[in-house]
Amino acid sequence: MMMQKLQRFGGAMFTPVLLFAFAGIILSLSIMFQNEMLVGGIAAEGTIWKNFWAVVESGGWTVFNQIELLFVIGLPMGLAQKANARAALESFVVYTTFNNFLSKILQLMGPTFNVDFTQEVGGNSGLKMIAGTKTLDTNLIGAILIAAIVVWIHNRYFEKKLPDWIGIFQGSSLVVIIGFFLMLPVAFLTAWIWPIIQSGIGSAQGFMASSGTFGVWLYVFLERILIPTGLHHFIYQPFIFGPAVVEGGLTAAWLENLNTFAQSSAPLKELFPEGGFALHNVSKLFAPLGIAAAFYTTASPEKRKKTLALLIPTALTAILSGITEPFEFTFLFIAPQLFLVHALLAATLGATVYAFGVVGDIGGGLITNLSQFIIPMSINHMGSVLTLFAVGFAFSVIYFFVFRFAILKYDLKTPGREDAEEVKMYSKQEYREKQAKKNAGELAGNPYTVRAAHYMEALGGVDNIVEVNNCATRLRVTVANEALVATDAEFKEGGAHGLVRNGKAFQVIVGLDVPQVREAFDQLVEQRPI
Repeated sequence: MMMQKLQRFGGAMFTPVLLFAFAGIILSLSIMFQNEMLVGGIAAEGTIWKNFWAVVESGGWTVFNQIELLFVIGLPMGLAQKANARAALESFVVYTTFNNFLSKILQLMGPTFNVDFTQEVGGNSGLKMIAGTKTLDTNLIGAILIAAIVVWIHNRYFEKKLPDWIGIFQGSSLVVIIGFFLMLPVAFLTAWIWPIIQSGIGSAQGFMASSGTFGVWLYVFLERILIPTGLHHFIYQPFIFGPAVVEGGLTAAWLENLNTFAQSSAPLKELFPEGGFALHNVSKLFAPLGIAAAFYTTASPEKRKKTLALLIPTALTAILSGITEPFEFTFLFIAPQLFLVHALLAATLGATVYAFGVVGDIGGGLITNLSQFIIPMSINHMGSVLTLFAVGFAFSVIYFFVFRFAILKYDLKTPGREDAEEVKMYSKQEYREKQAKKNAGELAGNPYTVRAAHYMEALGGVDNIVEVNNCATRLRVTVANEALVATDAEFKEGGAHGLVRNGKAFQVIVGLDVPQVREAFDQLVEQRPI
């Protein structure tokens, strides 16, 4: 039960993260286009070109500058058991109330808590402007904690019936009222405890940044190996978006200094020593090539054409956008030992790249890397760019031989080697339409509803659904009776890339359109007869 709750929480944490990919690309492009070394005199100070991209850049910083608010609003959307939109509003109100309490406490009693509230925000002050309020910089930790408290209040009291004469205070009002009074002691505790935690974070940052190649290897290994559990979000998010090694997270720090790093001739490892902890996604660029080649060459000759038709779009999606879960979950439950090998190789790849002096916010797909690393770093760090690809392609070859050997040695039933099932990851359209019409009536024409209806049937029907959630590519469902859940092949008939089973908890590997499928799934659940 605790594992299910952690998985649900980890999946909900990914909801706001989905916004960062676009923002990162916009920022890196706008920063590059203001670099005279890349685009010439057109980017000189005061030109229309320079001013235009400065405006675009200011918009690109929105999600990074308001990261706490994104998590405060996003977490309830994924965790609230009912009325998610109202829960998001409640969370925002309670969180801003908390910061206003904290701000006034520090303004009146800052020295009592060893906080100099007269300092400017930023730097080493430990202060930050959040939603227009000067307060302690509790970063993601504070946002997640307050959002979790609000979700608990919401799930417990949102439907609480009050006497008619005070009925105006029920629902969201009651949640906010309870949150208001609860935030008073929480704010006092934060003023007392958080400055001590900030000091500890500062020490931890220095330790992590100096942990060297082994530290990077261990970090990448843990992030990969925990993917099946959904707990990998707890590994990388404190580094990428939180204060684990740099304040504000590695992504924001890299983008903020992108032009400075690009224009400097000093080694990247000296410029950004913490950047080794942003290498957890390097394998996404190179592992799919080797894995896909291994799957294809080991497939049965008569199935290779169909296998190739599946592998090409899956590999391209992984390489271009950084979404590798269809690959990973394809072999995870067919051959778990391959996933362990994948985690070990991914960690070794990241550590090797770091050992050769390559650091930076690398990963998340080729599209992102072109703008955030490859093009800007080609000015003065072409050696690092070439090293990245040389080491990466070498590991593509290693992936191929290791996976091919394991598949043949242990006769693993990877795509194209199944004994009976047809090689496919997407269903027959006629079957999907039939299932959708049966379950969704007039909504059957919606392709997301078609798939949602298919998954619902495969999960034992609407009456077997207890709880629904999702992360980046997976629909997470808790069922009442796991014996009613169909075979993995049935889910593949509906377009799923695979299925994760853990008792009553199931994860349907849907793909990048899982938010739309989740919405359709929720609509079908709401139609359940009472």
